[in-house]
Order: sequence, then structure tokens, then C-alpha cells
Amino acid sequence: MRDRECDLVVFGATGFTGQLVAEYIATNYGNKIKWGMAGRDLDKLAAVRDRVGAPDNTLLIKADSDDRTSLQALVRTTRAVISTVGPFQLYGSELVAACARAGTDYLDLSGETVWMRNMIDAHENDARSSGARIVFSCGFDSVPFELGVFFLQSAAKKAWGEAADHVKGRVRVMKGTFSGGTAASSRATMAAATSNPQVLAQLKDPFLLTPGFAGPKQPHGMKIEFDEDLGAWVAPFIMSPINTRNIHRSNALMGHPYGTGFVYDEMIVAGAGKQGEVTAARIVEENRSFGDESSPKPGEGPSRAEREAGSYDILFIGRSKDHGRISVAVRGDKDPGYGSTSKMITECALCLLQDASDVAAGIWTPGAAMGEKLISRLVRNAGLTFKVEG
Repeated sequence: MRDRECDLVVFGATGFTGQLVAEYIATNYGNKIKWGMAGRDLDKLAAVRDRVGAPDNTLLIKADSDDRTSLQALVRTTRAVISTVGPFQLYGSELVAACARAGTDYLDLSGETVWMRNMIDAHENDARSSGARIVFSCGFDSVPFELGVFFLQSAAKKAWGEAADHVKGRVRVMKGTFSGGTAASSRATMAAATSNPQVLAQLKDPFLLTPGFAGPKQPHGMKIEFDEDLGAWVAPFIMSPINTRNIHRSNALMGHPYGTGFVYDEMIVAGAGKQGEVTAARIVEENRSFGDESSPKPGEGPSRAEREAGSYDILFIGRSKDHGRISVAVRGDKDPGYGSTSKMITECALCLLQDASDVAAGIWTPGAAMGEKLISRLVRNAGLTFKVEG
């Protein structure tokens, strides 16, 4: 793989998020790695190259998610591919298959859990045979959540000598919008669930991404409730059905360091008192409309000023029957769906290539594959912080 023409190729570089990834690479790593961009239209790729300030000799590759031959040629060109082309259940399967067979590392922004399980079942053996590392969910879903739990459990083991039995994720601040791609993925998933009862059953399974293992009953987090730890009302968090599954998969991939009886739930903080309860109810209604025609479309997104003004703050509370409570805060300095996500997926790719080259072949979560190395890289380069609170 080290003899390949590129270290890293961004597939879908002409899309909104793809352009942000390309810009981040060009600005921060343009003269440090060999990289390129891929998409359906070479002229549009050239325009993105010029817009982000990449050199004229940046490799541009014509490839289409529906053209198997072009994808096979793409993956033989590079050591790793970042894909921003979603919904992945519609446009991602052939690229995953090509990477798994060619020994090419693959990273994406998928939160489509049923599709991810299908890819695990279909391509785990190919990836292990070829040497490919396939890593899903390398953006806001689910890197801050996965690594937040990882960081908390590391702190718990230092303080208590063992992991927390139950961890709660509570989104305290989320300033910014979800991506058009996330909304499109939600629409595609709901359409699949409507037409196929098996998909609906899979979506409800908290251990969907841990083939062969099913842990204890988990909190469903689908109704508003009063959180005694916070003294505030909390509401269902739209990304929890993705993050919870990835966190349980991380635990399983690492050999269950959190325990086989580990419980995790995730909600968004609405506020205290009567107003907090009203806000929580409003969040439920907003969740129901997520992905409808009023949501952002793929290719649409906030302005640079809006991305720069965004941020997020997630509190993780861990409890142990014998030791009490420990809390960790994870914060990001840009809007979650675009500004922070474009940094996170790039740093995931470079961490995999540069800092975690010894990670075994197979299908991974970012946390299980890279753990502390990825935390260090995100703190150093991507505007995230991880801190024990109180």
C-alpha cells in the first residue's frame, strides 16, 4: 500500500461536506501528505481544487458510486479513502466492497446502522483477508460520544480500578445544524423501515452492531424525563440511536472493558423548571419532523461564519455501584455537522495511517481502533477538549 500514488483520497469532494474536508486537508496537510479528490465530474473537482488552494498537480480521479470499475480503479490508487457520499445505503456499498477487497482503508460519516450491519456481515472477512481497515461513523456521529465514553472509562479505571457500570451522555450545548446528508440518510432509513418490518426491528436493537452478543436491557431514551443528576429536563436526542449502537460495538470490539453488563443512554438537556419541560416537549416535535422537506438538502449547509460560531458541549456521567459518580465533558469549537465533522474525519484518517498503522484489518469504530491516539490528535489539531469535571 505504501507504493500507491496517494495516501488519501476524498471521494465526493464536490459536495458540501466533501469540499470542507478538502479545504481542511489543503490548509493543514497539503504539503505533508500525498492526497487527491474523486468524484463524477473532473471539471467540478478542478474548481474545488482551485477554490481550496490545493496545488495544480493534486490528483483528480473520475469515479462514480454506480460504476464498479471506476471505484476499483480509485481504491487501487490510494492507501485510504474518505467518503462523504451519502446516503451510504444508496451510494456507499460498492465503495466499501472495493476497499475491502483491495486492502484499502475506508472511512465515512455514516450513521445508517442497518446498512453498517449489512456491510459488517458482507465484508468483514474480505477486509481481514486483504488488510483493509473499514471505519464507519467518523463525524459528529459518533466520534465525540464514542471517545467521551472511552475517556470517562479510562478516568474511572484510574480513580476506581474498574469501569463505570452505567454511563449517561447528556448534550448540554449544540449550536449548529445537522448536515443535509444526515437528513437525507434519515429519510432513506425511514423509507426502508416503512417497506420492510425487519429493518424496523433492527433499528430498535441496541446491539445491532455487535453480531453474536446481546447485553442487558438498555434505556430507550425516547420520552422526556427529569434528570436528577442535572436537576433539569432531558429529551430524546436525534443521534442517540446511532451513537448508542456504536458505543456498544466499541465495547465489544475491545473485548468488553466496560463489562458485558454495561448500560448507556443518551439525551439532550432541555433546561430546568416548567420552561425546561416545555422545551423538552418541543424537541420531541422537532425530532419527528427531522428529515422532512424542510430539512437541509445534500449539498446545502451553513455559511463559514455560522460554522465558525457553532459549538457543542456533551456531559458524560458514569456511575458505579461501589464507587459513586464520575463526570467528563467533551467540547468542540465548531458547528457539529460541518465545521467539526470535516476536521474529525480527516484526523481519523490520518491517525489510522500515521499513528495507528498497527491496527488489525477488519471493520472498526473510531474509538475501538484508535482510542487514546485519536483523542490526542483531536485535542492537538481539531478543536476538541476532553476533561474530567467535578
